[in-house]
Amino acid sequence: MEVQLFIPCYIDQLYPQTGLNTVKVLEKAGCKVLFNNNQTCCGQPAFNSGYWGEASTLAEKFLNDFHPTSPVVSPSGSCTSFVKHHYHKLMEARPELLAKHTELKSKVFELSDFLVNVLKVDQLGAKFEHKVTFHDSCSALREYGIKNEPRQLLSQVEGLEIVEMEEAETCCGFGGTFAVKHPSISAAMAQKKVESALATGVKYIVSTEASCLMNINGYCTKNGIAIQGVHLADILASGY
Repeated sequence: MEVQLFIPCYIDQLYPQTGLNTVKVLEKAGCKVLFNNNQTCCGQPAFNSGYWGEASTLAEKFLNDFHPTSPVVSPSGSCTSFVKHHYHKLMEARPELLAKHTELKSKVFELSDFLVNVLKVDQLGAKFEHKVTFHDSCSALREYGIKNEPRQLLSQVEGLEIVEMEEAETCCGFGGTFAVKHPSISAAMAQKKVESALATGVKYIVSTEASCLMNINGYCTKNGIAIQGVHLADILASGY
């Protein structure tokens, strides 16, 4: 199957290996991966900060950069959910763009959802001999709607054991610009998340969201805590 790869801006700029590993995983699952170098931010940061004009410009660009003839797959439930569920708010006065969005939105997928529910693949030959716990991102869980899919994929990784932590569904404190505007509250939320993970005895926190992991890893680095956040795609691409 031919798929279009959508890489969020923060993965492109800060975690390019996660983007490369997403390609590796999709190719392992039998996909031909296309990447449009013209793609940029989907507009979510501007939208959440109230800059809807700027977000609309980026949304229009997204609709021109991707087409509805093949699935658009991304290692982010947050960005894909924004495209699927909020773009229409930016296009109410532009019916031609609204029509393009209506045609495309059903073809936009978060990686684990695409693998498990579209390709019907959960065994990728990955190997990661560690105990891990899983953090449910707010956007991925409550807006996009994934819960079991990443866990199903992790359960098939050779040598990996999942240990669920308390309050796995509680926010890590990132929340986009929330972490910048309210750093003390964000740090307290990250602390609670990390303490829940530490209580399981694991050394790795896995999530579908690089933004959450950035916040978690930042807290751990600052406080000298020996636990590491790892993206699901990085786990699925390990060992082969």
